[in-house]
Amino acid sequence: MPLKLYCFGESGNSYKAALTLQVAGLEWEAVFVDFFNGEARSEAYRTMVNSMGEVPVLVDGDQRLSQSGAIQQFICQKYSPNLCGQEEDRFEVLRWVLWDNHKFSSYAGVTRFLMNFVPEDKRPSAVISFLQGRLAASYATLDTHLKDRDWIVGSEPTVADLSCCGYLFYPEPFGFERTSWPNIDGWLNRIQELPNWIAPYDLMPGHPSDRA
Repeated sequence: MPLKLYCFGESGNSYKAALTLQVAGLEWEAVFVDFFNGEARSEAYRTMVNSMGEVPVLVDGDQRLSQSGAIQQFICQKYSPNLCGQEEDRFEVLRWVLWDNHKFSSYAGVTRFLMNFVPEDKRPSAVISFLQGRLAASYATLDTHLKDRDWIVGSEPTVADLSCCGYLFYPEPFGFERTSWPNIDGWLNRIQELPNWIAPYDLMPGHPSDRA
């Protein structure tokens, strides 16, 4: 029975989990969550799927797991150990996943949402400017780290890479220009060349045009 991932296309955190399933070469099924119409916040969803009212959620038999970082660790430990990194690098991989969750994707997700999915007259320009400043510092951290290396940790791709790239393949503007960060740009090119890589809106159901 294939794994199931509750997700929707606009969700960068869902994409991290979906891309990890893809790169691991696993058979899985996307279960669309109608986030923008409130499904994830409904009593039924919170009761039956995830009490936190969020996506992604991975279902593997009787195992049900939420939070993209936890899902990625579960996938690599159970199905694709190479994505966890070498034994001596495991905590370094985890360090970058936590950095992404707290210092990178957290800012990118909110900024992208405010700039693209909130009515223009309700967009808080001061908040967006502040977040873009924080993001610029994070881009610099990642770009500097990727100088003279192909992957974030070790000599092969890991969930550190698949976490940190989560929002950077989306087409909506949120202040990220690949060409402004050459080391990040080269790294993203390498990720795109991985077997089974698919862009977010081609990998998961749900697209902004569905709500047009």
